[in-house]
Amino acid sequence: MTVTEPATSDAIAAGTSPQPAPGATPPRTPLVARAAAELVGTAALVAIVVGSGIQATQLTDDVALQLLANSTATVFGLGVLIALLGPVSGAHFNPAVTLAEWWTARRGGEGVNVRELAVYVPSQIVGAIAGAMLADAMFGESLVKWSTHDRSAGNLLLGEVVATAGLILLIFGLARTDRLRFAPVAVASYIGAAYWFTSSTSFANPAVTIGRAFTDTFAGIAPASVPAFIGMQLIGAVVGLALVAAIFMRGKTTTE
Repeated sequence: MTVTEPATSDAIAAGTSPQPAPGATPPRTPLVARAAAELVGTAALVAIVVGSGIQATQLTDDVALQLLANSTATVFGLGVLIALLGPVSGAHFNPAVTLAEWWTARRGGEGVNVRELAVYVPSQIVGAIAGAMLADAMFGESLVKWSTHDRSAGNLLLGEVVATAGLILLIFGLARTDRLRFAPVAVASYIGAAYWFTSSTSFANPAVTIGRAFTDTFAGIAPASVPAFIGMQLIGAVVGLALVAAIFMRGKTTTE
């Protein structure tokens, strides 16, 4: 992924300094600050997903309205989180995105290294679990109550491959075309759409999947369904990177 260049003094003065987005790890930001941003951002994201799901089920019995409320809150919340924390950590909030970025860096691109990968992913998982517990606490639910929402059907697993592949294609495609500045709107919009066009309602995130197993509410997923969901998400990440390579193929320059 493209690492954002340091802002010049003129750019800062003009208020036009480059803003990193998902997949763009800012230079010279202390790793501890980036880890904190990933933990807090992922916790907030899961709290939004779980909390809005609980609120929706308390307000209406209409499943379509529940999903609409849940997806709308997620779209706005995710966009805000990316805009706020992107300049610090790149706003991954997702081990699949972090792993994909590490892979592109390993293949000669720019992105997180092994040490950063080893810090980002645990931070995201801990944040996701904390976010689920926070949402349950806000609505008077048990802090930890394993979900009983089975999501093991094959069509749901296919939905996770599609959702994750599309997410990776979007993020890394924006990076390849130097348009990561649109990531807060583009990524949030994609997730909102994927809530509706995928059978799984688009988890597309291993950390969020783990966190949502800790809550037996609208957004939960049974622990037994988690491994297969994560496996499909990782497959989706590979498919997404393959699509990026095929669609955004870099041409070779020739000299006279």
